[in-house]
Amino acid sequence: MQRSEYLVVERQESRAKTEVVAGITTFLTMAYIIFVNPAILSAAGMDRQALVVVTCIVSAITTAITGIVAHAPIAMAPGMGLNAFLAYSLVKAGHITWQTALGVVFLSGLLGVVLTLVGLRKRLVEAIPISLVSAISVGIGLFITFIGLVNMKVIVKNESTLVSAGPLTGTVAIGLVGLLLMAFLEIRRVKGSLLIGIVFSTVLALVFGYVEKPASLVSFNFDIRPVALQLDILGALKWSLFGSVFTLMFMDMFDSIGTLVACCHEARMVDDCGKIKGLGRLLVIDAGASMLGAALGTSTITSYIESAAGIEQGGRTGLTALVTALCFVLALLFVPVVGIVPEYATAPALVMVGLFMMKEIKRIDFNNTEEALPAFMIVVMIALSYNISTGLAFGFLSFVLIKLVAGKARELKPTMWVIALLSLLFVTMDNLRAIFGSTQ
Repeated sequence: MQRSEYLVVERQESRAKTEVVAGITTFLTMAYIIFVNPAILSAAGMDRQALVVVTCIVSAITTAITGIVAHAPIAMAPGMGLNAFLAYSLVKAGHITWQTALGVVFLSGLLGVVLTLVGLRKRLVEAIPISLVSAISVGIGLFITFIGLVNMKVIVKNESTLVSAGPLTGTVAIGLVGLLLMAFLEIRRVKGSLLIGIVFSTVLALVFGYVEKPASLVSFNFDIRPVALQLDILGALKWSLFGSVFTLMFMDMFDSIGTLVACCHEARMVDDCGKIKGLGRLLVIDAGASMLGAALGTSTITSYIESAAGIEQGGRTGLTALVTALCFVLALLFVPVVGIVPEYATAPALVMVGLFMMKEIKRIDFNNTEEALPAFMIVVMIALSYNISTGLAFGFLSFVLIKLVAGKARELKPTMWVIALLSLLFVTMDNLRAIFGSTQ
């Protein structure tokens, strides 16, 4: 072998090693979803053990597809905030079955595919001011943080003040220790900080006898029948649920586009004009992944910003995504261990994810009331109404109304009027049903 050929092979081997390390890094930074997603969705009445398996399977499949088809170092998994929307906004607050909620997820993915193929998804993004887009992340972050504090029992129900601080019990202490550890590791920039914190809290719970040891460390029983193919699409085909379908599609759209823009630029997947190579293909995969996720029995699938951790390690191609997918496959073997992880051990990860999402607040111009008030309404209403759809509807409506009052209606894009109309229908849906119901 000539020296030039040897150098080429050596560079290829070095490139491959870099991609493998990058893929493992991405997995470590997002592996917390294996614990957290089942913890959230089980609140909707879904089988937690089956959810652990489904989370691993769907994350592996969709991430592998991204690597093979789009040749991108992007990982996909059930989205934080999106799973909370299914469990709390749809099932608990919306009083529908989790099967119907999965049908809503499927339809939102289908709508996302259609809108992407006809080019409307891009127009929807362009119609919303950046301050409102950022407010959605901040509001969901606050919402997720609140859920985490409730799951840790740091915040408890109070008949006089609605909520209050809970007593310091052993499990609360374990959760707080886990939260402090995660924060410390983040400060030290340790990869997999959330995963380490969850594992540490679980070990503490085992030591102090709050949870029992798993019957086995490894299992080959990958039963997903309790949740797979249980979605009720016909039940989701109701006018009253269209707002939820649109909201899920909308949330996933902004989540995915924000992640893809950030990660693809970092991975140098842009042309000379600064446009992302294959963005349309990535968006179609992202929306189609939600349809697959709903069929298998989990919430909306989205691109993960944690992919940036692998990209920072040198991940540039689909090989990074394939390695991450393989890690999710291997994680399937340890389902019994995941099954014993208590809620108060995963709850600190929700608080930390909420913290990460709150960083978007710096993009809201609070000196401009025309955009600050609608953004503020989104943040407050998502958290206090315990419903993401409600927060978005109030924010979009207030944005349009303020522009009308200020005499700046011409600044509103046509798509924004459509969004406002859908928001109005959403917030008045209960009254409309009562009116039409009384006339029958």
